[in-house]
Parts: sequence; structure tokens; C-alpha cells
Amino acid sequence: MPTTPAASPDTGPDPLDRVDLDTRQPAVADLTRTAAVAAADLARTVAQAAGELLAAPAPVRLGDVVPAPELVTPDPAADFTLPEDAVIRVAADPAARDVAEQLADLLRPATGYPLPVADTTAAQPNHPLVLTVSAAAQQGSESWQETAPGGAEIVQDLAPSGVDVVGAALGEEGYRLDVIGTGVRITAGTAAGLFHGVQTLRQLLPAAVESATPVAERWVVPGGTIVDRPRFAYRGAMLDVARHFFGVEDVLRVIDHLARYKLNHLHLHLTDDQGWRIAVDAWPKLTEVGGTTEVGDGPGGWYTKDDYRRIVRYAARRHVTVVPEIDLPGHTNAALVAYPELAPGKVAPPPYTGTEVGFSYVDPADERTYDFVADVLREVAALTPGPWLHIGGDEAFKVPADTYRAFIERAQDLVAATGKTAVGWHQLAPAAHADGRVLQWWGTNGDDPATAEAVRRGARLILSPAKHAYLDMKYAPDTPIGHDWAGLIDVRTAYDWDPGAHLADVPAEAVLGVEAPLWTESVTSLTEIEFMLFPRLPAVAELGWSPRATHDWDGFRARLAGHGSRWRAAGIAYHRAPEVPWPAGPTVPAPRSSQPQRGRSGPQSRS
Repeated sequence: MPTTPAASPDTGPDPLDRVDLDTRQPAVADLTRTAAVAAADLARTVAQAAGELLAAPAPVRLGDVVPAPELVTPDPAADFTLPEDAVIRVAADPAARDVAEQLADLLRPATGYPLPVADTTAAQPNHPLVLTVSAAAQQGSESWQETAPGGAEIVQDLAPSGVDVVGAALGEEGYRLDVIGTGVRITAGTAAGLFHGVQTLRQLLPAAVESATPVAERWVVPGGTIVDRPRFAYRGAMLDVARHFFGVEDVLRVIDHLARYKLNHLHLHLTDDQGWRIAVDAWPKLTEVGGTTEVGDGPGGWYTKDDYRRIVRYAARRHVTVVPEIDLPGHTNAALVAYPELAPGKVAPPPYTGTEVGFSYVDPADERTYDFVADVLREVAALTPGPWLHIGGDEAFKVPADTYRAFIERAQDLVAATGKTAVGWHQLAPAAHADGRVLQWWGTNGDDPATAEAVRRGARLILSPAKHAYLDMKYAPDTPIGHDWAGLIDVRTAYDWDPGAHLADVPAEAVLGVEAPLWTESVTSLTEIEFMLFPRLPAVAELGWSPRATHDWDGFRARLAGHGSRWRAAGIAYHRAPEVPWPAGPTVPAPRSSQPQRGRSGPQSRS
């Protein structure tokens, strides 16, 4: 006959021990198993908590993000360590799930973790998109804080009373990121905001997360809350693929660089004297003839329509809008070589592979020119889902002023006929205003009455001051590639200006945003592109994203310094600028100049 074990004198009899083991009810057996599982979970939780207490603090601080977030509330007691069984859960929304899949793709190579992505139930209307990362054992059980650690009233700081922090306050691109001991949550009103939150999470992990192969690392995220949104709607960079042609893969990598720092526009300078880079069915010789040259007599190249569609799709997935530029009426020698009928004298000029500017233009007196412009703009617009169509408009030195204005006004109308909004360099200013038009200001003198008058007539501005934002300028006199006609641009020069107050008599509300152009007369490879972008691109990105109140050179350079390790881990070439306190690491060799340093047409030469 079964016997009941004696009770412990310290604890008394176990209630379960009073039941005959042969007659114990199934419910009691289930209770026993549940208790055992709970005990195991508790033991694991306790062990994890003990490990966290003994571990070193997170190697990255919550405020180390570039661009600087609007509000940062650290909680050192709430660090989260990404476990091997982590799960990424996301609101059941296709766009949000795509962001979650991109997060998993970012983290899997270095961590080696499977990081499955799972849908959650639909979020509340005022929290439309939510992405969380937590241990599988914690799935569905996180206790999330609705205010920042320490009781900071984030909602009240960001929005009027009664407006939710994820609604009107964060707008189209803002996000909130919460890190507690059991997980990370990113909340946003749109997939773009969610994506920007993912880029912040990426920066909060150790630099080794950028490795393409598994790394033994403690993947810890600093605890606390970030609430963030951009200052300007337009934040971009320009890549000149006309002077030197760069293939699709190179362009895709540049898009990745933009997305990393929350830049949301890629301006492609597709046509110039040295080459035509986009296929146009109605005018096939533009690429067949005009696409075969580049600076320095290289082979040139061009994008088929499928190539261009691939670039646009890749960018859109990363919430980057492509802005195509067809430069008119000047900078058109490659088009005139292909179609002499467009030239004022109806004679084909010789192909041009130098770097001078201002000598070419399409015939503004011939209606065939406007057929050409209409066909090109229509086909490019049809390939481009974004709202912008850039028509250049600068350095048409040989076109009389009245003729130039008339041409630009017709070109603006042709842009409107495609359903797009015209963008052009600030030389468009004297032309009549077209609804919504945007001028891209690249000048070197902040006093520009013509541009200020265009703003008074309704134009908006993208700021690209050559003395601060032109990334083809040398860092220092001994920089092996680049130019210096606008001055030398070290990292501090790229950072120390205010887009909202840079141009005289232009109010901040007229500034749509900022853009950093990279002209490529002397830039011939992806390595050289990266060398000229980094570390200045993050400086311009911070000007476009972060509140002016966060602007601080000493703070920025300290935050930027930590990104050198990230770039090395990701295989990104960069200039080890002496004004930035980089951590110890291998020196990145500077590229060698592969192009002769030709002269410029003058101090106001833009391209």
C-alpha cells in the first residue's frame, strides 16, 4: 500500500502529498506540471536578471544617436539584452511587416539569430503601427510604459492636450522608441516613422551589429525612451551620375547610406554635357550615343527603364523618394551630340569629356525642342512615383535672360502636365511662379534678392549652400580628390549652419529642407563616393532632422566619433577627419586621385 511521506518539520505537510499518488486527479497532475514550468521560467528570469546586474552597462548611450532625437529620457536600469530566441512582432499591416522584415535582415548577419517575424493583433487607432522585439518567452507579456522613465510627460511636451504622441504630434515620419528590460517597442503613425525608429534601434546596438558575419557580442540596447520627429520634410543627397556613371548596385548602396541617417530623398543628376544616363523610348540615341561618354574618356553607361525602376523600388522600400533631374536648357552637350536638330546651329558638337560648364544649350526658338522636352519629361515622370521632377536650369550662360525665362516657364508647364511638381536650381527664380515649385539654392552668398522675391511669390526652397553642403569640395588642401572653388568643407563647416536662417529675407517656413550634392567630376568609384560622403553626410542629415535646440558641435562630434567603428564593420570607406575624436582603430587609406584637377569656370560655378 502506498505511503505518504513524512512532512518536513520546517514546512509542514505538502497538500499534494495527502493525495494517493495512484488516485490523484488529472487536474492536480496538470497543476504540478504548470508549477514545474513556472518554476523553470522563474529560475531562468532570475538567472537572466542576475546576469544583467553583473554585466557591464550598454556600450552605447541612449543619446548617442545621429541625427540627434528630439527627446531622450534614459533609464540605465532598463537595458535590454537581445536573446538568441528573440522574436520581432509587428502590427498586422503589410507596410509595417516589411519594416520588421528589414529589421530582421539588418540584425541576422551579425547576431546569427533566427529572429522570426510574427504578426500581432491590430493596434489601436491612435497607435496604428507597433513593432516590438522581445524574447520568445516574453511574447505578449511585456508591460510597456506609457510615459517616459522617471515620469517625463512626453505627450504634453510634444502635443496639445488630448493629442496622442503617435498621432498628430509625430506626423508622417516621427516615432517613439521604448526600451525596457524585457524588450524594445517602436510605435509610429506610418511605416516611414517605424522605419526611422528601426534605424535608431540599429544605432543603439553595439557597432559590431554592422558586421556581415556572426560576431560574439552581448547585444544590449540602453534603456529608456526616445520620442522623435524631423524638423524638415525634405532631407536629401544628390548623386551626379552624368559626369561619371555609376551602376545600379552603387546607387543602391548610396540609398542605404541615406536611409541609415533618416535622409528621405535621393536626387539623381541624370543628364549633363558628359553623358545622358536614362533611356527614353521616343529618343533612343540619347543613351545609344549620348550615354557612351564621361569625364576622362571613360566608357560611360546608362540606366535602362528596368534599371531605373529597380532603383526607385529599392529606394521606396527604404522610404527614400527618387528625384530625377533632366538638366535644361544648358548642360545638354550629350543630347546635342545624339540629336543635332536640337542644337541652335543644327550641327552636332563633338562629344565632351572635360569639366567646364555653361557652353551648351538646346535651341529655345525651335518647337522641336519642346517636343523633345515634353517626351523626356513624360517618360521620366511615368517611371517616377514621387512628386518631384527636377529640370536643372543653371549655368545657361549663352541664353539671353528673356529667352531663358520664357523657356523655363514652358518647361514648368510641361512638368505640370505630367502631374509632377517642378524643382530647379535657384537660377529659375526670375521665371513666373508655377504652383508648388521648389528652388534648390546652391549659392555662396546668403544675400539673394531674386530668390527671396521668388519665395514671396510662393516658391519653396531646398538649401544646398555650396560652402557648406557640396560634398565634392575637399576636406582640406591635401584631400586627394575633389575641388575647392567654394572653399574647403571639413565636418564642422558642413555642420555649423542653420537651414532655417541661412538665406536673408527668407522665413524658415519657406524652407522645405536640405540636400547635400555630390558632383563627380573627380569621383570615379564607390569607394571615392563614400570617402566624400562620410563623415559629412551625417552632419547634413542632423541639420535636416534634428531640432535646432539640439545643435551643438561638441556634442555632435562626440556622437559622430562612435560611428567610425560602425562604418569599418560595414566596410564603408570614410575620411578620418582630425576634428572628430575617433576611437582607436585602423586608419582608412585615402583614395588616390585618378583624374586631373581641371580648372573651373569661376567662383560661382556650381557643377
